[in-house]
Amino acid sequence: MILRLTERGETVATAESLTAGLVCATLTEVPGASAVVRGGLVVYATDLKAKLAGVDEALLAEHGAVHPEVAAQLAAGARERCGADWGLGLTGVAGPDPQDGVAPGTVHVALAGAGSCRVRTHRFEGGRASVRTNSVRAALELLGAALGPLAAR
Repeated sequence: MILRLTERGETVATAESLTAGLVCATLTEVPGASAVVRGGLVVYATDLKAKLAGVDEALLAEHGAVHPEVAAQLAAGARERCGADWGLGLTGVAGPDPQDGVAPGTVHVALAGAGSCRVRTHRFEGGRASVRTNSVRAALELLGAALGPLAAR
């Protein structure tokens, strides 16, 4: 991922709820990440989704924090507020209890780029750690699919 971003001269930022910074931390485990990872917003609390990432308060009031459009707005907010080419947004329920009537394991992952946003909804099995790990994987896969393969050398 880091190599592909570097090769393309692009950057990424995150706005994370249930993963609380794990996507950004995973990206920065790779040497050279400082050239392409702009930063991340940990927006675990619902009010911070609006205050820090710019998620529409009316959307949060109507649908709660775990909704596909919230993920999309988190991704767009990360991209805009961190000045990145790509923004990843994640929201969901790690469990063990439901949140606002949404079942544990429900996760929405979004990727915002120039003029587009992709949102994927997942239903992961397992406990909190498993849901969070699978959420990180899903976010990185979404970014990787958008970036495409490394150029032939």
